[in-house]
Amino acid sequence: MHSVVHRRSRTRRTARALALVAGAALAVTVPFAAYANSVGVTVRTPGATAGPASTFAEITTDAACSSGLISGGGISQAIGTGTSSNGNKINGTVPSPDGSTEYLGSIGVVGTDVTHWFGIGGSGGAVNASFSSTPYAMCFSSTLVDHTQVVMNKLAGPTSSGTVGLTTATCPANTRLLGGGARITPASVGSLKPIASFPTVNDSAHGFGQKAAADGETNPDSWSAVGWNGGGGNSNNTTYAYAICSGDAIDVNGVTVTVRHTSVSGPTAATSGQTATVGCGEGDGTLVSGGAAISGGSLTSTGFTGPGSVGDHLNGSYPSTSGGSPVGDGTTTAAYWTADAHTGGGSSPNTYTDSWALCADDGI
Repeated sequence: MHSVVHRRSRTRRTARALALVAGAALAVTVPFAAYANSVGVTVRTPGATAGPASTFAEITTDAACSSGLISGGGISQAIGTGTSSNGNKINGTVPSPDGSTEYLGSIGVVGTDVTHWFGIGGSGGAVNASFSSTPYAMCFSSTLVDHTQVVMNKLAGPTSSGTVGLTTATCPANTRLLGGGARITPASVGSLKPIASFPTVNDSAHGFGQKAAADGETNPDSWSAVGWNGGGGNSNNTTYAYAICSGDAIDVNGVTVTVRHTSVSGPTAATSGQTATVGCGEGDGTLVSGGAAISGGSLTSTGFTGPGSVGDHLNGSYPSTSGGSPVGDGTTTAAYWTADAHTGGGSSPNTYTDSWALCADDGI
């Protein structure tokens, strides 16, 4: 009789222990299921559109998200070879509300939950049949950041040759910067182009947008765009900056956006190019956007300075492989961003190409 009671007691203790283990496992797993923020990005691109086929003109190409919201976007260009290759340039890499119009009017918050991204290719005084532009939309989904907004700022200029015009768009308080873009108008000024588009912070340490966010910085709140005038003239020149921000009334305290940045010397020879590629590191999370610049260098420590030649311009700012090649439509694993810079017909001493990647963690 004693041995039977002992076995029953041991059985009850074992059952209680198993119940405690199951309860502990439940206590561990339920909070993660309740509070995890799943972040995903799918790159969408329709492929290349030829042109411009005439000088002092531009073409607009559209990449659209079939699901998700844009967190940013990019553009890559084919330019051909020889001196005529100097004529193709980026005129804009920007959000669009509907795939047919742009935000060029009032400043401030100009749109919400945007799903289109424009890649705008321009021409200077030369064209060839190889010219084309390919846009890229970073289609962002998150169980926490389920709404976004676009903030735009603009600056009259630059108007004189060899000068820059920098303007900064800042996200509303208590939101997160996810990406941004840059634009210049009008296309008829062939020497006018945006030569920088980068994350920054609207504080004194960053010159209120004049200095770019450095490698490893977290949660920048602004996006700066720089226009560059290579030939002077035209009082109607305008530079636009766009910031893509999380929506209002979302608690983003648990979400960290990390900046990754690299700078490469060049291009310096006439009619030559240079690329710079940077990627999200281990623990940084998912690539959500990126930026690019051609400049006089030291962009994270000094105010922006122009590159070594008035003909310098950008031909690409896009999600890429580690080797700098653009990714294809439907890619869900892009982890790198590439800047593609090019000189004009003259040499460009002391010129640098910079690339930024913005990486968002899962907020766990």
